[in-house]
Amino acid sequence: MNALALKKGASKKSAYDLKNPLSDDVETHTLSVIVDNESGVLARVIGLFSGRGYNIDSLTVAETDHEGHLSRVTIVTTGTPAVIEQIKAQLDRMVPIHSVNDLTVEGPSVERELAMLKVTGEGDKRVEAMRLADIFRANVVDTTLTSFVFEITGTPEKIGAFVELMRPLGLTEVARTGVAALARGL
Repeated sequence: MNALALKKGASKKSAYDLKNPLSDDVETHTLSVIVDNESGVLARVIGLFSGRGYNIDSLTVAETDHEGHLSRVTIVTTGTPAVIEQIKAQLDRMVPIHSVNDLTVEGPSVERELAMLKVTGEGDKRVEAMRLADIFRANVVDTTLTSFVFEITGTPEKIGAFVELMRPLGLTEVARTGVAALARGL
């Protein structure tokens, strides 16, 4: 695009520009990536994202096959449909990667996250925190005279809702694991 076109208000369209108003809507996708369980693989995957300006909303990694030396990397990322396709294609070309599955488009999947929240407070706030924890099926894993540590599992949306309700009740710390996900069925 030439300088004259840019002066008239036109802009460049880039697959990397998530804020480009000419781009399609930004979507959130959950990718399940099976990789060799060896040093440096996670750094290469993260390097792909950071080197191209892609964002990672959530990242979990764990060994899934000890004998086969395989791990599952679950990545929640956002981007336009073109950016998501580009991410999947670039991941799929990496040597230590065995498979890339987009759980968002491949059919039903189950997503869960674990979070721990520290809530400090006394009196009515303490009672209300316990009442909400019961409604959300959160467990108390530690308690003192002035604080609770709650453990909660569920969808990221459920965790987010619980966090927001705990803020006015004395939420002081949050630790979240990130999303773990599997496709449903066979």
